[in-house]
Amino acid sequence: MYQDERLLKVLEYLNEHNYMSIHDICQMFNVSRDTARRDIVKLINQGTAIRTHGGLSLPVLKNTIKEYRERIEAYSEEKKSIAKRAIEFIEEGKHYFFDVSTIVSFLAKEINQSIWVLTHSLDNIEILSEKENVDVNSIGGYLNKRNRFFYKADYVKYFDGIRFDVAILGAAAITEDGIYYVDEEDALIKQAAVKKSDIVIILAEYEKFKCLSYYRGAKWEQIDVIITDKIPPTAFVDIIEAYDIKLIITK
Repeated sequence: MYQDERLLKVLEYLNEHNYMSIHDICQMFNVSRDTARRDIVKLINQGTAIRTHGGLSLPVLKNTIKEYRERIEAYSEEKKSIAKRAIEFIEEGKHYFFDVSTIVSFLAKEINQSIWVLTHSLDNIEILSEKENVDVNSIGGYLNKRNRFFYKADYVKYFDGIRFDVAILGAAAITEDGIYYVDEEDALIKQAAVKKSDIVIILAEYEKFKCLSYYRGAKWEQIDVIITDKIPPTAFVDIIEAYDIKLIITK
């Protein structure tokens, strides 16, 4: 097999699994480690992959993460189907953390139960403020206008003394070491909410399993439920099963 053919196969594998090691390349194509290294160097030089410890992964391109209002339109039917399935986890009288996620905003529109919600999302605040049965709370502070969430430096103090029955999060990217987000401040708030929650639910369309982003907001061992629109790639199904996470597919 010529190098260009191998490189196409490597990129196909990366699109499915996000990461590929030198050992994987050697085994898949029956080539030497020197040949695998040359393949990796060529992909890196072309800008189609980035070097990682012992292998390579797809590049993290900030311009591939759409701004919030653009994301509302992208995959909207998938998002709505995921949000409607998540309704089964909304119960009267419970305390919730609602993430600054487009899918979670669709969920917020479906809420009719009497619940208590803390959110740092401007859109969730607007949606939930119209619902008489929902007690809506926010951490306040600085507004990130692009991705429409609030943040303040002493957010950790705000979470002291709070306990959530359920934290419901979206995702910018799902990788083999957790759930990632675009903004560091946003990820820090999610980390604090996850630590204070009895149940953590991730709402994410299938496409998020093919993405990379910057800041981890949750580790696999912290997640209880994932709701998505299609069966994730095999590598992720293995992780989900290993951590005994409940996987719900809407299609």
